[in-house]
Amino acid sequence: MTATNQALTVEDVQAILAEKHSTSHLINRKRHVTLPQWATAWIVLIPALIFLVLFMFYPILNTFFMAFIQDFRWVSGAGSFAFGNFIQGCFNWKGKFENNLIPSFGFENFVIVLKNEVFLSSILNTALLVVIEVPLTIIVALLIATFLNSIKALKGLYQTIFFLPYVTNTIALGLVFQMLFASNTGGLMNILLKNLFGIDPINWLSSAEVRIGSTALPPATKFHQGIVIVIYALWNGLAFKILVFMSGLATIDKQYSDAAKVDGSSSFTIWRRITLPLLSPQILYITITSFIGAFKMYTGVMSVYSAAGKGAYYFGGERGEDWITVVGWIYKQLDLSQDKPGIAAAGSLVLLSIILVITAVQFAVSKRRVHY
Repeated sequence: MTATNQALTVEDVQAILAEKHSTSHLINRKRHVTLPQWATAWIVLIPALIFLVLFMFYPILNTFFMAFIQDFRWVSGAGSFAFGNFIQGCFNWKGKFENNLIPSFGFENFVIVLKNEVFLSSILNTALLVVIEVPLTIIVALLIATFLNSIKALKGLYQTIFFLPYVTNTIALGLVFQMLFASNTGGLMNILLKNLFGIDPINWLSSAEVRIGSTALPPATKFHQGIVIVIYALWNGLAFKILVFMSGLATIDKQYSDAAKVDGSSSFTIWRRITLPLLSPQILYITITSFIGAFKMYTGVMSVYSAAGKGAYYFGGERGEDWITVVGWIYKQLDLSQDKPGIAAAGSLVLLSIILVITAVQFAVSKRRVHY
């Protein structure tokens, strides 16, 4: 009897445990809701899509409509993102209907932009900086990346040194370059030129005459200012390019270079015939992004002149326009004292068109030269 009762008791316990397990499993199944794959994807994408719509697509449409509205003006208190800016011709900010203020669309803003001498000068300045700075930066970054990839001792230290400009504030870098190219005898560049080559001090950035003792330095020429800006852009743009090139070099299989060495190829031949072709995707990426970034140059030029105390719209020279860039000109039109947002928007679309054409040409030229 005892054994039978004990066996029954064990069976009862097992039955109870099995019943509890099945009950909890049914409860968990009821709580678990399986969504279709497309629904899960949309839930994940919605936050990013909201961000893109609000801060990318809508500003682009905003700028596009602004460029074609003649005599566009900000609605008081509305801001650039307010829909009131686009319906201001039919309604005032209080919602009152006004038939006599219907907005007119046309190409007047583009005509004003393309006839503006300062804007045309800004295109030439930007193009000159792009042609000089972009190839020079890419070549120097590629050589430094190749050097860093071939050494082992203190490799991390060198990488940190070259990466510092990328994480340094732009204005801080501008202040450093102002001290390096100070017009007085205490400027490091003037000291080096005097001691190494015997060259007298140069007024690099100041638009006014600078006196050093009894010597009077004439105002800075556009050429000398351009040297400072190019060197600044070179130093500021190296870090990211070096990082991309080093990541590309790390993916190249060493068996190609080892096989070439066995065949008697020199290091330069291996670099030119093997490394560069295999690095062509990174070179294309850096070239395109560098051209786009150079055409949008503004903070670099502005920060170099930040110590002049003449505001954010000063770009060298007596009139503050010696090295004005396209983006600098656009920002200048957005100044509240100018009140020309429609003209600024038209200038933005002209710049966008230039960048798109150059990018398309780069893709067309690179089709036969890029090896994936």
